[in-house]
Amino acid sequence: MRSLRRAFRALRWYVRELTDESAYDRYVAHVRQGHPQAPVPTRRAFERMRTERQEEDPRQGFRCC
Repeated sequence: MRSLRRAFRALRWYVRELTDESAYDRYVAHVRQGHPQAPVPTRRAFERMRTERQEEDPRQGFRCC
């Protein structure tokens, strides 16, 4: 049972990293470590900032839709 849980956690980690779902968690950790007094944006605000940044910078990739 323990090895099944470990395998599930590893698979979950892999999928989150592959889909970049963990980007918000990394951003929150960065803000709290580097700027402890700064407010942490909500996930929705973070995703909005991230999308706007990708659309403004052509190096971030082409977004067709």
